[in-house]
Amino acid sequence: MSATLPVAPGAAAQLPPAGDTRSLAGLRAGRAAHIMGRTAPWLVRGVMGLAVLIFAVLAVGPHLLGYRTMTMLTASMAPEIDPGDVTIVTPIAISEVTEGMVITYHKPIEDHSLVTHRVVSVETAADGTVTVQTKGDANEAIDPWTATLEGDTAYEVRAVIPELGHLIQALRAPVVTQVLLYGAPTLLVGWVLMTIWRPARTDETDEEEQS
Repeated sequence: MSATLPVAPGAAAQLPPAGDTRSLAGLRAGRAAHIMGRTAPWLVRGVMGLAVLIFAVLAVGPHLLGYRTMTMLTASMAPEIDPGDVTIVTPIAISEVTEGMVITYHKPIEDHSLVTHRVVSVETAADGTVTVQTKGDANEAIDPWTATLEGDTAYEVRAVIPELGHLIQALRAPVVTQVLLYGAPTLLVGWVLMTIWRPARTDETDEEEQS
């Protein structure tokens, strides 16, 4: 003897036919949306945190802590300092400059541009004038000049931030500048909205689980 269960009208239409890929595609889309929903807030926070950190190092720190940042343009100090690396230099009294230090100073020839090289010799005159000879670690010869350190202070390299100079150069590109000009506020607004809406989504999920 067999029994027939009552079926509500339209109930069969709610079940996808065998082999229908629509349910599988929907499941995958739902998983992708779920992963994106969890990843996006952390991604936004990471980008915002990195931006704040770079701004603090390059703009705030020099005013509060007294250091300066320089971008290495050549490979003369490789591999310790590669092109595109950013060096953090701090002032020291010129009387404290010793052999082996890596310092940044204006070279006394041509355009008097800044150079960051290692000190190989130091001489102090009777009047207190300090002159140095320097050499790039990657160069075979000593720099072809003797530099007189002017003023009361010199700048010693204290730390190196790899590749940051490339990022700074990229951010100065006109296209990137426009993207940041309009994208950064949008990113910030999106982060704020996600922070506000996230508790609401959590409450809704809890209610669904309890029901």
